Amino acid sequence: MAEITAALVRELREATGAGMMDCKKALTEAAGDMDAAIDWLRTKGLSQAAKKSGRTTAEGLVGVVSAKNRAAMVEVNAETDFVGRNEAFQAFVEQVAHVALEVGDDLDVIKAGKVPSGRTVADELTHLIATIGENMAIRRAKVLSVESGVVASYVHSALRPGIGKIGVLAALEAPSESDALLTLGRQIGMHVAATRPAALDVASVDPEALERERAVLIEQARESGKPEAIIEKMVEGRIRKFYEEVVLLEQVWVLDGESRVAKVVEKAGAKLVGFERFQLGEGIEKEESDFAAEVAAAAGTK
Repeated sequence: MAEITAALVRELREATGAGMMDCKKALTEAAGDMDAAIDWLRTKGLSQAAKKSGRTTAEGLVGVVSAKNRAAMVEVNAETDFVGRNEAFQAFVEQVAHVALEVGDDLDVIKAGKVPSGRTVADELTHLIATIGENMAIRRAKVLSVESGVVASYVHSALRPGIGKIGVLAALEAPSESDALLTLGRQIGMHVAATRPAALDVASVDPEALERERAVLIEQARESGKPEAIIEKMVEGRIRKFYEEVVLLEQVWVLDGESRVAKVVEKAGAKLVGFERFQLGEGIEKEESDFAAEVAAAAGTK
């Protein structure tokens, strides 16, 4: 029997896309014979993951988990909405979020973390791809924490606690944690889910986005034919309006339609120091499929 070395396991994994533990087991079962190990994986349905790796993943779920003064959020993608209703997939999203809560939001570090099965996150993902039959990917993660206060989470239209398609984290610094502060944090999460702010405060607005907006506003104002001095004032007024639309602390609080978010937070004796919003699949270009063409191709008529 050939020695089951790490290099041999890695070679089998690269050839099949199967998980590290599955590859080790296959080589053990095949007494170190590479071809026999590949066949063993094929019979178990575990060598298909690599074949699926090129397919678009724009569906899936966002998952959040919280601990004292800390919360994590992850987005795990799959090919179809159907997978999002799969309990094994939902459990995996939760496991990835728990790993992120422990190790931070670096994806490479998360993938090296362990899940309850004993596999690494990366190997568990490969195993899940082979089991469910769709390409999947861990797209992004975010962890927020505060020294004192709360990091609240909110999931819009949750399929189960902490699992859905839009997730928000809101970090509030305060002298101590309280139920009222946690409630405010969740309300801020609801606000962010609805309004999609681009920045926490004016200072953190993307300079390029601001300059693009200013250039557009200048051209619009010049079409009025007014003098440059008036145009400048018009543009500055519209820039303030722009801030009210894209800056969280400058936005009107959705719960009363009057107060600014900054005033609501200040009244609670807290400071909003960070937020993050994940919406499933945002920014992913979905493939357009021609169903009739696919059927024709499968029937051999095209």
